[in-house]
Amino acid sequence: MKAINRFLLDNAIRIAQNPCISPDFCLDWDELKGNLTSGERVVVHEKSAFNTAAGQWVVVEDINGDHAWRLSGASDGLDTGLSDRAEIGGFVYFPASLENLVAIKNRVQEVNPTSAIFPSAGGNLGKSTLGIGARFTTLHWPGVDWAMANLGIGMTANQNSIPRELVYDVDVMLADELDTVPFPFIGTNVPEGHQGQSVEGMSHGCVMAKLKTGFHQRGIAWSFNADHQPIGGKFDVREDQLVTGCLFASYITFDISPELALTETLESEADRRSFVESEIAADLVSNVAKRVNGAGLSLDQAELDGLLCYVWPAMKKMKVRDEKYRLAREAAFTTEAGCSYLRELSIDE
Repeated sequence: MKAINRFLLDNAIRIAQNPCISPDFCLDWDELKGNLTSGERVVVHEKSAFNTAAGQWVVVEDINGDHAWRLSGASDGLDTGLSDRAEIGGFVYFPASLENLVAIKNRVQEVNPTSAIFPSAGGNLGKSTLGIGARFTTLHWPGVDWAMANLGIGMTANQNSIPRELVYDVDVMLADELDTVPFPFIGTNVPEGHQGQSVEGMSHGCVMAKLKTGFHQRGIAWSFNADHQPIGGKFDVREDQLVTGCLFASYITFDISPELALTETLESEADRRSFVESEIAADLVSNVAKRVNGAGLSLDQAELDGLLCYVWPAMKKMKVRDEKYRLAREAAFTTEAGCSYLRELSIDE
C-alpha cells in the first residue's frame, strides 16, 4: 500500500469527505472488494458508461468514496492493461488507482482519440479558453460542467497553481519537507501545496466527476491547467517531481519568474552584444525584433540585447522542462491525443 494511502486510512481521512489528497481514488481495495461482494453501500454510476475494445465500463463507488472500474462483456484473453483484477458477481473490477487511470486513458483513446473523458488539448482549447480556478477545490466542478454543457463550449475546467496550491509529490508532504513559495498578492510566502490536495488527485477527481454526471457523453473537449509551473531557481532540483505530478495536465503554464529573479545581466553593451551573437541563433533574434516592432514597440539594438540576455537563461530552462513533459507523456500514453498538451508562458512575480 502506498504511504499516503496508509496515512489517510490510519487517520480516518476518506475520499468521501476529503477527496484528491492521494493520487488514487481507492484507498482500501480489500474493503471495497468486500462491499462489492455484499452489494451493500455501493453506488453504480450508470451515467459513467463508456466502451473500449475490452467491453463496457462503469464507475462504482462505496460509502467511503473508494472507486473501482467495473467491466462487463469482457473479451476473453484481451489484456486491459489494468492491475489488481477481481471477479465478483459476474463482473470484473479494478481499483481506481492512478496506474489504472493511465491504462484506462490509453484504452479509451486507442478507440476514440476525441473522447471527452480525459482533459485534452482538443477542440478550440488551443485558440480560446476560460480558465476556472480551483481555489475551492472540487466544489466548482458540477457548476463548470453544467456551464460547458449548456454553452456547448469547452473550458479549462480545472486551473491550479502548482506547487502553490496543489502538492506535486505527496511523499515529500508526508516527510514534512515541503518548501514555501512567494505569494506577493498577500505580501508573504505560503506553504507549497497549502490546499493539501495533490495535482494527481485533482486530475483523477476531475475525470471521475465528469464520468459520474455523464458529461463525457457530450463530447466537449476540456482541459486541466497546471498553472505557474516554476522554472529555475530553487525549483531546478525538484523539476522531475513536478513533471511526474502533472502527467495528466493537458495545459501547462510555464512561470519563468523564479529564474528571472536570480538572473544578472552583463554590464557592458559590448558583452551583451557578444552574448547574444554567441548564444542565440541569429534568425531567432531577427524574428523577435520583427515581432517587437510589429507590436508597435521601439527598441534599439542595445535595449533588445539587454532583454535577450535577461530572459535567455530562463527560456533555455523552460525548453528543457518542456522536453521532460513531452517525454513523460510519451512514456505513459500510447496515442498522439493522449500525449498532446497546450503551452503558455507566464512571468507571474
